[in-house]
Amino acid sequence: MAKAAKKNTKAEKKPQIGMGFISELDRYLFGQGTHYKIFEKLGAHPKTYKGNDGMYFAVWAPHAKSVCVVGDFNGWDTAVTPMAPLADSGIYEAFVPGLSTGELYKFAVTTQKGDLLYKADPYAFSAEFRPGTASVTVDITDFSWSDGGWMAARRKADPAKAPMAIYEVHLGSWKKKDRPEREGYYTYKEAAHELADYVKAMGYTHVELMGIAEHPFDGSWGYQVTGYYAPTSRYGSPKEFMYFVNYLHKKGIGVILDWVPAHFPRDAHGLADFDGEPLYEYADPRKGEHPDWGTKVFDFGKNEVKNFLIANAMYWVENYHVDGLRVDAVASMLYLDYGRSEGNWVPNKYGENKNLEAIEFFRHLNSVLTGHLTGAIMIAEESTAWPGVTKGPETGGLGFTFKWNMGWMHDFLEYMKLDPYFRKFNHNKMTFGITYATSEQYILTLSHDEVVHLKCSMINKMPGYPEDKFANLKAGYTFMIGHPGKKLLFMGQDFGQYHEWDEKTSLDWYLAEEPLHRDLQTYCGDLLQLYRKYPALWSLDSDINGFSWINANDGDRSIFSFVRRDETGKKNLLFIINFTPMAREDYRVGVPKQGIYTLLLDHLHGLYKRGESAPKLRAKKQECDGQPYSFSYPLPAYGTAVFRFN
Repeated sequence: MAKAAKKNTKAEKKPQIGMGFISELDRYLFGQGTHYKIFEKLGAHPKTYKGNDGMYFAVWAPHAKSVCVVGDFNGWDTAVTPMAPLADSGIYEAFVPGLSTGELYKFAVTTQKGDLLYKADPYAFSAEFRPGTASVTVDITDFSWSDGGWMAARRKADPAKAPMAIYEVHLGSWKKKDRPEREGYYTYKEAAHELADYVKAMGYTHVELMGIAEHPFDGSWGYQVTGYYAPTSRYGSPKEFMYFVNYLHKKGIGVILDWVPAHFPRDAHGLADFDGEPLYEYADPRKGEHPDWGTKVFDFGKNEVKNFLIANAMYWVENYHVDGLRVDAVASMLYLDYGRSEGNWVPNKYGENKNLEAIEFFRHLNSVLTGHLTGAIMIAEESTAWPGVTKGPETGGLGFTFKWNMGWMHDFLEYMKLDPYFRKFNHNKMTFGITYATSEQYILTLSHDEVVHLKCSMINKMPGYPEDKFANLKAGYTFMIGHPGKKLLFMGQDFGQYHEWDEKTSLDWYLAEEPLHRDLQTYCGDLLQLYRKYPALWSLDSDINGFSWINANDGDRSIFSFVRRDETGKKNLLFIINFTPMAREDYRVGVPKQGIYTLLLDHLHGLYKRGESAPKLRAKKQECDGQPYSFSYPLPAYGTAVFRFN
């Protein structure tokens, strides 16, 4: 009887329509694609209307015949809570008195053909834990932030002239708890503490999180999104994710999210054919579908769709204090023929393969998100030679802060996988990146994509016996730290994870206690501390004055030597890296100045800490490597050495 009475009470709640929460100005700006806070209007919001507390709902569905809200609160009955259309906007709204947070709901959309579609809220702030697909009412307005100092400094910072060493993380497989609830996933709060401790101890400056926006399929790693405004419920609530960001900021760690405006999945509850017709996607399947991925492509020519995405980016940056977004699959958006065969793509009005609407979208997006307005950074995963990705829109660029250097990554890995004997025939793979290093603001990446799908883990890409593999990887990471560009390593690469990454299982953290793995992890931490300490390694990344080769042509011995500088010309760093198992006891290196060269780090000792007696070598006037001065140094097999000089 009690249950029946409760059901009847809910059924008696009559919706109140036409409260005027969305104004004419709101509708105008949304139609123009410039309502950057539209998420405060569309979606579900706790409100008081005519003296009644309840929940306000609004959804954009211009092709619909009718829309209603359904959920547990009305028995999922499509007749109980109809929504009223707002004039000339395609927006429907309803107010449900007495409804609070924590309620499951969807929009029931009746199409022009009379079909009934049950859709999750595109602007929902929270979503049901998979395999459930409903949206969840929630209030995200009253979180108590305590990262004011971080946020103020962020707005004043110039990220191009600051250190950035990113730890890429998939929270669901970084670590797991020994408990059955939610498959042992760490909560956002639990992850905040352990992840911050690890990142800070190692010396990373930022974490980059994969798969935070809600997605139905674990195997997509979060790159097929159905809830763009909802932090995934796998790890907790929206406010718990706010706690995560706030905590990391207080520990001095930045937070970057992967963001996917390129495409979305076909799941029935998602954005695909949202109101019975293509709405968020291009109507023409030659533009609106990715044949390789089986996904839909956003219609970048539609103002309301661009508004959905730009406001979403702003939402994460302002409401969750996220420090930047790494934009996935940019090339797929820029090229109309990306992944499409001849005759199955639509040229632009000039007959070209450039998506002019996507170009305009990026320029609009980045002009709003970057700079001192928010202090956020925008990172492009762009795999082609598209010019001006990190140049300003006013000069014809796309306006991103940084671009992933996919070319460097490919050449670097191809070289590192070679048996050392064959490296002398591929020496240019390691030198070529310098020829274009100043053409964009780059991030050197060794991401999750390089350790899946039978590509081998990073340590297993290396040739030789186990000791050789670890020595090779030390040399490779040293080269990466010295090369111009910010840095990114995927989780597990810093201690030599053996098996390929699998989103279903935790990293093998027990390996970090094994001698070779522990030594590699310690060495990586030393490299990161060196990187953060010396501005020569980051302040002039895109300036030709920040890097110079000592010897780029020692292919026969597979040795690289180069210098990094900062604006002051002081505390310069000399790198020497031997990529073969041949020791060079009589190695002599040319240097630009006479004086003392202090060894800061080598592959055997690691970083020389305060109080340790670091070896010092004096350069004398003896030409070598085209330099007026030089000194001799016994270079071991796979030897690395970083010297400081003034």
